[in-house]
Order: sequence, then structure tokens, then C-alpha cells
Amino acid sequence: MASGLIFPPMDPTNGRLLFVSKACVVCHSVNGVGGKNAPPLDARFMDQPMNPFDFAARMWRGAESMVMMQRYELGDVINLSGQELADIIAFVHDPEEQTKLSAADIPELIQLLMDHADAEMLGVPHD
Repeated sequence: MASGLIFPPMDPTNGRLLFVSKACVVCHSVNGVGGKNAPPLDARFMDQPMNPFDFAARMWRGAESMVMMQRYELGDVINLSGQELADIIAFVHDPEEQTKLSAADIPELIQLLMDHADAEMLGVPHD
């Protein structure tokens, strides 16, 4: 390994919690839980094994549209630390941890954002 580089441990359980609390779930789904405005992030759709830098590169390629949607749906851009990104990457590659995600895990405020996004997608009047 090159001098000066570290690789954080990757915690899929924390990644599951972050997937909801950081509002990734507003646009992305896992096992049918979450939004439909962005690609699903089920482990079965992920390259196995996957270099985490490849995952980050895919995010980078979609960054312009993700930032636009985050500002529109959330009012601001999601801020992730390197550790948080590592944990989310671990979660989206861990089918066992993904089975623990349910609609009951989504806080009311996040659910309201999801409902708003769904109404927008369907062209239904909303607040």
C-alpha cells in the first residue's frame, strides 16, 4: 500500500442506518424499500466483488444529477465523510444486512420527502 493511504473499516450495519438517515432512501431503494427516482441499490445488482473505488466512481459519474435531485428534494446536498461512504458501500453489497431494512426504519420526515418525490414523479398535486 502506498505510504500515507488508509482504508477505513467498512460497517454494513452502520451503512444501513446511514442509508436512511442521510436520505439516500428518498431516491434509491433496497429490496423494494425506498424511492424509485434513482437506480435500486440491492446487493444482487452490485458487481461481486467490487472495488469500493469503482462504486465511488459510479457515484461521481452520476454526481451532477444526484446533486440536482438532492437540492430539489432535500433542499441541500448530502454530505458524506469517507467513513460514511465506506459504510454505505458495505451495506449495498451485503444482502444479509439488506434484509434488515424495512419501511418501519424510515423516519417520518424522510417518509414525507419520499411521498413528495413520488407525487412529483406521478404528477399528483401535493404540498
